[in-house]
Amino acid sequence: MNFQPLKSIRVLDLTSVVVGPAATWRLGQYGAEIIKVESPDGDLMRGLGGQSPTGQHSGTYLHLNRGKRNICLDLKTAGAQLVMQRLIAQADVIVANMRPKALQKLGIDAATVHQKYPDKIYCLLTGFGTDGPYGGFPAYDSVVQAAAGIPGLSLARDGVPRYMPLLICDHVVGEIAAGAIMAALLERQSSGGRTIEIPMFETMAAFVLQEHLAQQSFVPPVGPAGDRRLLSPHNMPVQTSDGFVAVTINTDQQVRAFLQVTGRAACADDPRFATIAARADNVAAWFELRGAALTSHSTAEWLDIFRKADLAAMPCHTLQSLPADPHLQAVGLIAYEEHPTEGRIAVIRSSLRVDGADVPTRSPAAPCGWDTRSVLNDLCFSTAETETLILEGSAHEHHH
Repeated sequence: MNFQPLKSIRVLDLTSVVVGPAATWRLGQYGAEIIKVESPDGDLMRGLGGQSPTGQHSGTYLHLNRGKRNICLDLKTAGAQLVMQRLIAQADVIVANMRPKALQKLGIDAATVHQKYPDKIYCLLTGFGTDGPYGGFPAYDSVVQAAAGIPGLSLARDGVPRYMPLLICDHVVGEIAAGAIMAALLERQSSGGRTIEIPMFETMAAFVLQEHLAQQSFVPPVGPAGDRRLLSPHNMPVQTSDGFVAVTINTDQQVRAFLQVTGRAACADDPRFATIAARADNVAAWFELRGAALTSHSTAEWLDIFRKADLAAMPCHTLQSLPADPHLQAVGLIAYEEHPTEGRIAVIRSSLRVDGADVPTRSPAAPCGWDTRSVLNDLCFSTAETETLILEGSAHEHHH
């Protein structure tokens, strides 16, 4: 399977933690050559993302940094800045998630790059848009979640504000960044370079408001903000005799089938639940009925019943049961391989299928400085120049 639409594209990856690496990982999935620049301290996510045999390759780091060549540079040195200028010169795309002031100080911000190379696509990932009052504020996923009102949704529903226990803002914004970069690459022949800024706060606020501006989307408003179905405290997986099952019913036909198979057929004649409009008007009562426990059968038995009734239903997996899901095992979402320093590791393959085949997984995430020598060689530094850069501490290498 040879799906590499970005094969001729070089991406200079000046990102760390999750949002930037997620964006460049996706570009790498499509065949781009990614050169990741790390400082001698290494990407924070190498350790922050959890334990690993060497303490240098957390699971999160491994999964988001596959298929990237790794060069380790101390950007505070003149030698590393010379290397950086050559890296920028040969890149089609530069992706950065350092704070704008830090990029300006190093002379690798979008304006400075475009003065010299107007055809570059420069993607800056920020916590908050640089032209707003929060521009330049530090940001992590949880801070952005809170600012965008995500814990506020669970506050409205449960009385307690909770972060979603997933780096959802980083992943969503990283994917949007990859899409924007590909769109800019498409138009580059006619329009030249672009500076793309993707602020996490505005992006996630828009996501929340697309669903929850709701009745306030009209002037004058026709009701309060918030999708009342999503905010119902009864909108959660349903308890069974041995766990939980997720079942979602929306159409009138699905509702009648659900009430029939759960022994509540009499409720189908209740005018509060008979139509989509009636259920919207009586959403609290409907979700209470829909979310009531189903402890007469096991999860497996309910899944069988719901599937026979052609209803959308799935088990409510845990972190322990998800990798063992028979469907995920059948499609081979997780495979295993040898890592140069970590031993045997899990590989999460791309979920895309192209022309009926899986997109191949790329090389494992490398130790810091693993490709320093080969990248310097590609940038036409002589062997003597490379030795000098390493000896003076401008570049660092990992000894294979």
